[in-house]
Amino acid sequence: MKLRTFLRASALLALTPAWMATPLHAQQAFPTKPVRLVVPQTPGGASDALARIVAQKLSEKWGQPVVVDNRAGAGGNIGMEAVAKAPPDGYTLLMSYVGSHAINPSIYKKLPFDPENDFVAVANLADVPFVAVANPKLPIANIKDLANYVASGKGQVTFGSAGNGSVNHLLGEMFNSAANVKMTHVPYKGAAPALNDLLAGQIQVVFTSLPSVAQHIKSGTLKGLAVTGKQRAEAFKDIPTFVEQGYPAFAISPWFGIFATGGTPQAVVQKINADINAILQQPDTVEKFAAQGAEVHMTSPQELATMLHNDIQRWAVVVKQSGATVD
Repeated sequence: MKLRTFLRASALLALTPAWMATPLHAQQAFPTKPVRLVVPQTPGGASDALARIVAQKLSEKWGQPVVVDNRAGAGGNIGMEAVAKAPPDGYTLLMSYVGSHAINPSIYKKLPFDPENDFVAVANLADVPFVAVANPKLPIANIKDLANYVASGKGQVTFGSAGNGSVNHLLGEMFNSAANVKMTHVPYKGAAPALNDLLAGQIQVVFTSLPSVAQHIKSGTLKGLAVTGKQRAEAFKDIPTFVEQGYPAFAISPWFGIFATGGTPQAVVQKINADINAILQQPDTVEKFAAQGAEVHMTSPQELATMLHNDIQRWAVVVKQSGATVD
């Protein structure tokens, strides 16, 4: 495992593109004080897990504290607004992902920020598969079993989410539609309380990021039914994909990346991008991400901005079809 991780990291290093080069003056000038990394979700989820890995690495590299600040609420909008309105100097960063950044524009009729113009893309971190997990007491082994169980009417099946319009919610509605079944949606204020009720047996299923339930799956306290994406997760090869179980619409792995306040100097953006991508090439970072079910995916700032723009359009279609709204 360690040899494979080292070889993979070495391959990433060999392919380092020109856009990762950073002007010398930017390298010397930033940062000169602590940096705040805002996570607009509760602790325990994928955003929090990946943010803490990268924050520790950046702290070591910069010789300055990088403090993770969980600012959850309103589907991620509270934390995002805090970054959008921060001074554009690179000292306040946003740990974002497709849910809060690309889906919220279609869920909320009015946002206190512009999801593209009020932020500047810095660096993608990883692609993270989502997974359908069930309470072990539910008599099923995979996602096809879940569809058959719900269709049989043997018992009411509820699925929890981090809130109306969250990725968790939309994936559940996508499954309802694809399998032609009807599970009842139960929204929570964050993924963590939904998982707590799943563990307690108050609800039966949750569609969530793989890192947020990795340890529960490994310990057997939750049962993995299917993962999103085109292939099985490296660290969870025993969990089949939705695709191989007959659900091709789930060939998706949401991105998780770093953004700064709009107007942040390009020299600072390029400096942070280069330092993050250097960290992502380190074997222990690749290994830590893989243990969470996350696959390193480096980008330039412009590539991440394009990914965001395309996903805003893509998920708008899914939201419209689901009818989800919070206003």
